[in-house]
Amino acid sequence: MQINKFPSYIKLTLWYMLIVMAISLVFSVAIYKVSFNELDRGFRRQPVVMQIFPNGDGLGMQSDNLEQKRIDRMSEIDQSIKSYLFYLNLIVLLLAAFASYFLAKKTLQPIEEMAEVQSRFTGDASHELRTPLTAMETEIEVALRDKKMTLAEAKELLRSNLEEIEKLKSLSNSLLRLAQYQNNEKQSVSGVCDLREIIEESKIKLDKIAEQRNIKIISDIDKAAVTGDCQSLTELFTILLDNAIKYSHDKSKIEITSEIQNKSVTISVKDHGLGIKASDVPYIFNRFYRADLSRSKHDIPGYGLGLSIAKKIIDAHNGKIDVISQPGKGSEFRVKLFLNHI
Repeated sequence: MQINKFPSYIKLTLWYMLIVMAISLVFSVAIYKVSFNELDRGFRRQPVVMQIFPNGDGLGMQSDNLEQKRIDRMSEIDQSIKSYLFYLNLIVLLLAAFASYFLAKKTLQPIEEMAEVQSRFTGDASHELRTPLTAMETEIEVALRDKKMTLAEAKELLRSNLEEIEKLKSLSNSLLRLAQYQNNEKQSVSGVCDLREIIEESKIKLDKIAEQRNIKIISDIDKAAVTGDCQSLTELFTILLDNAIKYSHDKSKIEITSEIQNKSVTISVKDHGLGIKASDVPYIFNRFYRADLSRSKHDIPGYGLGLSIAKKIIDAHNGKIDVISQPGKGSEFRVKLFLNHI
């Protein structure tokens, strides 16, 4: 039987309270000693008016009475100081409890979110890695049991395994790129890139895939220089174009246009394909997230990492991305980047 442990924020709250109360008690002791000593010193310095008897009778008795009064008075003050300090520390304890709980929750919130994201990422990655491995394992086990397997069947098995290996390579490369951008997201990017060249290079990489489905990529890009890493920006628009091709209908078109503002340029990648449901739009940049296509006849390849990588690249360039989409009519991704004025 496992014993339930205190949540992390409760432990942190107790630690915060312990620190605050330790400081409060140290100051209380110091205040008590200083206050008591100063008051005692003040009583001792007060002039004592004594009735002096010629023969000295009663002098000792009067002195004893004054000393007793001083002791009684100091005892009262001592109790008052202790009482005040007790209530003060009680108030500090209550305030510390509320403040510590709030700070503990605030401190642990990003850590808990990061741990949750990491856990979800590990689970998703494990699932995606397990799928092609399971397929390969099943095919190989079936082939080993088949004693009448022909050379043609063996070659087909190897071709199938190579396809699964390519999927694994693609997944691992995407994970590595995502980790790279994740580690470098706080580093500022510099450099000057020709926007037209970036878009043209991205198009060249996907021309063959587009031609296979009779999809036309039409671009109308203004001449502009943007600030950033040219290789990363090329990868960004390659991802957006690849995504547009995947979700476009055959014999359709994809339009790439630009609009220059004062210090920035907005590049639009618009397709006329399946579109994205409004409920899916907030999550499309999450890792391994793929929109529900159960009602579609299309089998879209991929692992749901492309747009996550694209978002990381945009964030590294301090840019913005917006999505306008309507199911059945297509999607438009609008990327805002800063111009480089030389």
